[in-house]
Amino acid sequence: MEKNEKYCQDSRTVTTHYILPSDTNGHGTLYGGRLMEMIDSIAYLAFAKHTRLVGVTASMDQLNFIAPLPEGDAVTIDTFVSGVSNRSVEVFCKVTGEHPQKGKTYLAATAFLTFVATQKPEHPEGIVAVIPQTDEEKLVCEGYERRRKARLNDREKDKEFNNRLTLN
Repeated sequence: MEKNEKYCQDSRTVTTHYILPSDTNGHGTLYGGRLMEMIDSIAYLAFAKHTRLVGVTASMDQLNFIAPLPEGDAVTIDTFVSGVSNRSVEVFCKVTGEHPQKGKTYLAATAFLTFVATQKPEHPEGIVAVIPQTDEEKLVCEGYERRRKARLNDREKDKEFNNRLTLN
């Protein structure tokens, strides 16, 4: 591995949270906004581990809710850097649920987030590259360029849309 590369594993950040009644909606499942907050927080740590820079969330893309997370279950959020460009970093997030008494785990959600460094990277080439090792990391990382191009295209469309909105 080169000095200007890091493995996905180097940025991997995982947290587990027990779902309490205060975390739930009227259906007794984890409130989507609460999950989004948790995802953003843990994904930022993956960004910071990889870059060692300060940054901000630019977007949360493709947040897919796959299965509800009921009160009393555990929710685990597993993140790692899945792609980098000059000043931006994509972080993949896999959310799993577990029923503690049954030991049954299930895929609950996935998401991609983009963070932008607010500091200049130390390396002249920009943020160091990410190298996938496992089959899952390779699967996730192989779609990075396609997702990045789609985000850049959507950003231009969003600018046009936003410029047409009124402020009163």
